[in-house]
Amino acid sequence: MFNSAELFIAYRYIKARRKGFFAFLTTLIAIGGTTLGVCALVITLSVMTGFQQDIRTKILGVQPHIYLTKVDGTLFDDYKQVSEDLKSFDFVHASAPYIFGQSIIKKQGYTQGTGSLVKGIDFQNENELMGLSSKIKKDNIIKDNKISENGIILGNELANSIHAQVGDYVIVMFPSQMSSVPKMKKMTVEGIFHSGMYDYDTTLSYVDLKTADEMFSFDGGVSGLAVRTDSFDKANTYAKDLQSALGYPFKARSWIDMNKNLFSALKLEKLMMFIILALIIIVASFNIISNILLLSVEKAKEIGILSAMGFSKFSISKIFFYEGFIVGMLGTVLGLALGLFISYAVKTFDIFKLPQGVYYVERLPVVIIPTDILLVALCAFVITVISGLYPAYQVSKLEPLEAIRYN
Repeated sequence: MFNSAELFIAYRYIKARRKGFFAFLTTLIAIGGTTLGVCALVITLSVMTGFQQDIRTKILGVQPHIYLTKVDGTLFDDYKQVSEDLKSFDFVHASAPYIFGQSIIKKQGYTQGTGSLVKGIDFQNENELMGLSSKIKKDNIIKDNKISENGIILGNELANSIHAQVGDYVIVMFPSQMSSVPKMKKMTVEGIFHSGMYDYDTTLSYVDLKTADEMFSFDGGVSGLAVRTDSFDKANTYAKDLQSALGYPFKARSWIDMNKNLFSALKLEKLMMFIILALIIIVASFNIISNILLLSVEKAKEIGILSAMGFSKFSISKIFFYEGFIVGMLGTVLGLALGLFISYAVKTFDIFKLPQGVYYVERLPVVIIPTDILLVALCAFVITVISGLYPAYQVSKLEPLEAIRYN
């Protein structure tokens, strides 16, 4: 079972009964501290990864992989031709024109607290691009995959703020190109969508592309083209390829670039949580050090006997290094097992329910990534190895005759 005498002796030292309850307790604390730290790291990284992927999924449910606009902010008058040109790129799966405009929406004395972003779309194209119909409540009155001329789809939170339901009439106020007095249009709520992102559900609404053209006087032009590619992870690279191929005055921005600050903050938060929770393992490593030092005092006579039998100082130091290594690895394995078990339980069962109005998720989103687990195991391994070096070095300095005389 053991390839070396040092490892065999280290195992026997751990397995043998220790002198006094305190010695036994320090061993349990050393193992338990490592187990707790590794378990906390696994659960925290799994939950934070779950939140990151959940946010990414919800963003991609509203934003396309790439927004194609013009640098100077002018309209796309030739968007149909540009849309045809995009088909020549192998990575482009679909594209759809859109119009963005600002408005304020009110209903029977209830006025939206903040401005609304009206997005003019071709419903069929937008549905193909973003899967919009899957986010709209079942009681919508959209017919033939088309929003009517006077129809509007409201975000869930926006509809709640003005107490609007499907079939109700709302007044949409939007700026006039000819005067400072805003225009108004009476529209029917034909659907209410729920993206899961508070910012979008509070401010975004959809109308038909032609209706938006008339409202904001775009004269047949559009704000830009929304592009879906074969991989959202490569959106930055694809955006640069489109930018290079189309040239001036076109500007291609990926969803990654547009949400860079958000995901940078999430990555930083995940890193800081990893560092903070790794301190638990570091604290446990001090327990491992104290446990080995205490063991070396107990085994002083055995150390002298082993030296007299011909064991070198390096071999004796290896025994106590293996001692710390076994304790640390035992805590690491138990921590990984416990962390994975709890993460799986949280993912499978409704153990922790969250207020959906605050977090927009009913349960903790848990995603277990093998690289995160390997990183935790590697971190615990390095800390364990380092914690065993000092006591092993101290034991190697003990002289055989002094050890026997001391004992």
